[in-house]
Amino acid sequence: MTDTDLLGPVGVYGGGRMGSGIAHAFAAAGLHVTVVESDEDAATTARRRIESALARAQAKGAVVEGSCKVVTDPRALADCRLVVEAVPENVRVKHEVLARVARHAPHAAVATNTSSLSVDELADALPDPSGLVGLHFFNPVPVSDLVEVVVGPRTAPELVRRAEQWVARLGRTAVKVLDSPGFASSRLGVLLALEAMRMLEEGVATAEDIDTAMTLGYRHPVGPLRTTDLVGLDVRLAIAEHLERELGPRFAAPRVLREKVAAGELGRKSGRGFFSW
Repeated sequence: MTDTDLLGPVGVYGGGRMGSGIAHAFAAAGLHVTVVESDEDAATTARRRIESALARAQAKGAVVEGSCKVVTDPRALADCRLVVEAVPENVRVKHEVLARVARHAPHAAVATNTSSLSVDELADALPDPSGLVGLHFFNPVPVSDLVEVVVGPRTAPELVRRAEQWVARLGRTAVKVLDSPGFASSRLGVLLALEAMRMLEEGVATAEDIDTAMTLGYRHPVGPLRTTDLVGLDVRLAIAEHLERELGPRFAAPRVLREKVAAGELGRKSGRGFFSW
C-alpha cells in the first residue's frame, strides 16, 4: 500500500447501526464510502440512517467533504482501498461476507469490526489470512474517540501500521491489542456491565443509581447499564456467552439479562431495556 491509499475510497459491508456509523465517520473525514447491504429494503434503511446522521452533523457546523452511497452489489467495492466488515457477531456470517469481500475487492485491505470474535479465526475466510486486521469501533461511532486495532497472530505488520493511520485519519485514537477473547474493551466493559446487572438483581441499588455511581464517582461518560441499552441487550448477551465459553464462569450472564432479552427488551432499539427510551 502507498500513502495515497489513505485517501482512496472505503467500503463498509453492512449498513446496520454500527456499519452506518462507521460509514458516517469515514465520510465526515473526507473519504468516499460505499456501503453494501443485503437487499433493497436494508439499503434504503441504511441510506436514510446515514443521510440523517450526516445532516445532523452539518447542522451542528461540521464540514462533510466526503460522500456515501449504499448499494446491494458487492462488485461496487472493487476500487476500495479499505473494506470494513460490519455484519452481526456470527462467525459463519462473517466468513461468508469476508470471502465475498476478498472476491470482489482483491486489492483492498480488509478489517473486521468484531467486538469479541477471534480475528485469526475470521481470517481463515481470506485467501491470505495476513490481510485481515480488527478495527473495533464503539457505539455510537460518530462521537466515540476510540478504535481498537486488533492484531491477529497472522496479521501483516504493514497492515497494522496502515490501520493505525486510517484511525488517525478519522481523528480517533487507536489502541493496539493482541487477538484474545473480548480484546481489551469488551472484556472489561462486559465484566463491569454484568456485575452492575447482578447488583440490580440483588437490590443493591436502582439502575439509575448504579449508573450515576459510575458517571460521577469514576467519571465514566455513560453508566454500564445505559451503555448496555445502547449496545443492545441481545448483543451483550451474545458476547457474554462467548466470553464465558472462552474465559470461564465469571462472564456468565445474569438472570435479568436473559429475561429481558427473552421478553424483547433489547435497549434503545426496542424502546426499553434497563431504561425506557
